[in-house]
Parts: sequence; structure tokens; C-alpha cells
Amino acid sequence: MNLTKRREGLKKVYAPVGVVLYKLHFPPNFITLLSLLMGMASAYAFYEGKLLTAAAFIFFSGLFDLADGMVARLSERTSKFGAVFDWIADKWVDGFVLGTVGFLYAGPLTALTVVTASMLHSFIKPVVYAEIGYEERTRGKIKDPLEGVGFFGRPETHLTLMAFTLMERFDLPLGLSFGIKLIALLTLASLFLRILYLYKHYGREYE
Repeated sequence: MNLTKRREGLKKVYAPVGVVLYKLHFPPNFITLLSLLMGMASAYAFYEGKLLTAAAFIFFSGLFDLADGMVARLSERTSKFGAVFDWIADKWVDGFVLGTVGFLYAGPLTALTVVTASMLHSFIKPVVYAEIGYEERTRGKIKDPLEGVGFFGRPETHLTLMAFTLMERFDLPLGLSFGIKLIALLTLASLFLRILYLYKHYGREYE
């Protein structure tokens, strides 16, 4: 799966939004903030049982998350703070949304598992950058071999969540109770693949 690996091919989906925001002179960090607020609105909508609203907010949150980096590069306003803020906003949203859905539809253990798995799956990368390094950084975007390792990251999580949210809303089989457990399972499996990759390539390198 790994849609992150195919980010360049997906640009045709979100590039028009980025161009419009750029022409409207939206600051990149403000777009990141909007993504965060929409994600929080999605979590609240899930809590209130407004599933279509929740799905819409998580969609636009993800869309703005893709657009902020594009606007930063187009406007030549990439910054180290912006890169850090983007990481924080992403995981803030994922923690609240996945935690809320997990708790409401599958219980505390599933909520704890899916949030922990999601956090580790993402934050394994900056840990690798700090401890091992990375190949290249171009205009604020880090390119590294770990980008293509694993198969179930943030884009896949959001798409799967939206799909099962619609199933839940229209009373189709396999609703959010199954969907959030599936997200937890697939995220853990993808995380283990990343850990195995790191062990295979760096497990015998000693300082």
C-alpha cells in the first residue's frame, strides 16, 4: 500500500488546493493549524456521533496537512519550526481521533493500542534521523530509505477510518468497531516491518 511512498503521484489530488492557498497568501503554519483544528473537530464529531461530519473533517484535515508543505515550498517559507509543528499537529490529531474512536467503539485497550502504534510508527523516523542519520534533505523535506518501509501509515489510516465510518453510518457490515481494530493491527504490523528493517541494516553496527 504505502501511499506516502507514492506522494509524488498523489500531488494531482492535493496540488490544486495548495496552489489556491498559496495564491491567497495563506501562511504555511496557519494551514498546519487549520489541519489541527479540523482534526480536533473530527474527534469531537465522532464523540457526538455525527459520523458524516467526522469523516468530512478528517478528510479536510489530511488535505490541509498535505497542502501546508507545498505552500511552504512555493512561497519559499520553509522553516525548521514549521517542520516540527507539522509533526506535532499530525500526531495531536491522530491521538485524539484514533483514541476517541477506539474508546467509543472498541474499548480502552484498543484505544491505547491504536494510539501507541500510530505514535511509534511515525516517531520511529525522527529517532532514526537522530541516531542513524538520513540521506538527503531538500527544501525542508527529508528523503530516507525508511520512507518506503512499512505499508500502513497516516494516509492509509485516514482512508481506512473514513471508509469504516461510512460503513458505520449507513449500517453496513464491519463498522467502526472492526475498522479501528483493523487499523491497530495493520499499524502494528507495519511498525514491526520497520523495526525488522532497522535491525537487518543496523543491528550489527556498534558505536
